[in-house]
Amino acid sequence: MGHSRRALDRRSRSGGGGGRTRAVFLDALGTLVELEPPWLHLREYVPDRIGDETLVGAVRAEMAYYRAHAEEGRDTASLADLRRRCAELISRELGEEITVEQLLSSVRFDAYPDASPALAELRELGLRIVVVSNWDVSLHAVLKRTGLAGLLDGTVTSAEAGARKPDAAIFEAALELAGCEPSEALHVGDTATEDIEGAEAAGIRGLLIDRDGHGDIASLNQISEHL
Repeated sequence: MGHSRRALDRRSRSGGGGGRTRAVFLDALGTLVELEPPWLHLREYVPDRIGDETLVGAVRAEMAYYRAHAEEGRDTASLADLRRRCAELISRELGEEITVEQLLSSVRFDAYPDASPALAELRELGLRIVVVSNWDVSLHAVLKRTGLAGLLDGTVTSAEAGARKPDAAIFEAALELAGCEPSEALHVGDTATEDIEGAEAAGIRGLLIDRDGHGDIASLNQISEHL
């Protein structure tokens, strides 16, 4: 009951579907794509003397560093520098050299099973579809590899926008790309602060996805019910 009331309050504050929805914005990680556990793939480069707990801890430290600095990967040169720093960090954590190439080979993304069908349905409805994500410029390549790029009208990353969610500026960049007003857009994401509060700060209605059933929707296929 408490969650349903919070969801209703969010819709009320942001307009609650009072206007025609012309665009749907979506977060990337945790919404459209999921990350395979990198430590499983990195294991082949790490000596057996380094235990799994140490390996997982090192990877998590690198992931936290990346999340805090993702917007610094604005172009080819700055992205290469960011990746170098990430490789150096995980090497220090492990006490074993990990090259950029080895680190990158361990980072693999898969599209959620409901992603392509949901995006295809939204396109059939004539909606503009834009990804809005705290990510470096490599997100474009990730979406292409996962087969989702062809179902999108554009992608806005924090690296290119110069602002990260929940900053309203990144959503304003998406609105400009989609060519619509805040009241005509819906943003779907998996984090309450970055996605929902960030979207609402820009005047955009937010929809929280939680595949365990604790959000506004449990599947991307339910987006069409909230337009």
